[in-house]
Amino acid sequence: MKDFRNVVLLVFITIFGFVFECDRCCSQDDLTSASKKQRKEEQEQVLALSQLTIAPETRVAEGFADDGELKAIFYDTLPWQGKPTKVFAWLGIPKNRTGKVPAVVLLHGGGGTAFKEWVRKWNERGYAAISIAVEGQTDAVDASFKGPDNPAGWKRHAWPGPNRKGIYADSSVSLKDQWIYHAVADTVLANSLLRALPEVDSSQVGLMGISWGGVIASTVIGIDDRFAFAIPTYGCGHLYDSDNQYGRALGQNSLYREVWDPMLRMNRATMPTLWFSWPEETHFPLDSHAANYNAAPGPHMVSLIPRMGHGHEPPWNLPDSYAFADSVVRDGTPWCVQSKRKHTNGVVECEFKSTKPLGVAVLVTTTDAGFTGSRKWIETPATLTKQGEAWLFSGTLPAGTTAWFANVRSGDLTASSDYQQVP
Repeated sequence: MKDFRNVVLLVFITIFGFVFECDRCCSQDDLTSASKKQRKEEQEQVLALSQLTIAPETRVAEGFADDGELKAIFYDTLPWQGKPTKVFAWLGIPKNRTGKVPAVVLLHGGGGTAFKEWVRKWNERGYAAISIAVEGQTDAVDASFKGPDNPAGWKRHAWPGPNRKGIYADSSVSLKDQWIYHAVADTVLANSLLRALPEVDSSQVGLMGISWGGVIASTVIGIDDRFAFAIPTYGCGHLYDSDNQYGRALGQNSLYREVWDPMLRMNRATMPTLWFSWPEETHFPLDSHAANYNAAPGPHMVSLIPRMGHGHEPPWNLPDSYAFADSVVRDGTPWCVQSKRKHTNGVVECEFKSTKPLGVAVLVTTTDAGFTGSRKWIETPATLTKQGEAWLFSGTLPAGTTAWFANVRSGDLTASSDYQQVP
């Protein structure tokens, strides 16, 4: 009798366990389905930012005197936490112009703001420009606003949206209250604002972002296809497996990987793009950088300048961003692109198509492993010969090379091959 009761009990436990497991599986399936639905809705909300094509209302930023042709303004953007918000910006139109002019939206990096100096540099080269502050700040300094993400102490204005907290550290809040959501919206609206100005050629509005501004730019070019050109500087996507603070912060951040990583929409980036950086960059590694331009279908140019430095002034003081923009506005394509590349028995060969004469050729290599910004990079002379309309680069890799790229120069301009890792 005891054995019979044990058998009955075993059967009951087996059946109950099967039913419980079925219920658990169904619950997990429902959870997975709900999670996928939510992610799809969030992805659609991000792409919907491309519909912000109506120029926003603007007003003079009181308390900020005009600086020559530059004007301080506020423009309306999306509400945050149910409250209306505005963006502080410096807007400049070239004084000496004939007809409509090209234009550019400028995005600062971490610790920065709307820089009127940057606007002036583009104005001097014949471009209208708007430099926007993407963290609810102005360019006035107030020590009471200083903090880890605002070391300069830029004063927040009366209608701010969110300020950036760490590396996508606000991923747990509602999508439409996240900093990157507003930064992207602010950028799309700045494009719409410039395009509506009577002095601006609406078909020739570009975008440049530095560091975190480069991250925003990398995100926006897969959303707003109206930009005529883009110049993401340092910042990029595909950061979740970086061997630095970005990888540590984003490796387990599913929202970044499934909604915000620029790589998710890089196949929509068809405009000519300059990927501008340096081999010693410690925030955004060269392999992540390369993943972006390898995924974008539009024509791309790479410029990796040894010892360039990380900051706002290095890229805006060098001539490369302006020359790239000029070539796209004038010819519709970058002034120099790598068209072919080959690696055979330690010898690398690249073909460059350039509208400018090329001179110095340098092979940049490393024998180190690990994070690209921590490696030692070595420059060795290479050969450069002209064949028809192409320039042929040839160099020999040092023994043990783990990664390389080719650099060619035209005067003070630098063009690079795509970054390559050696298996």
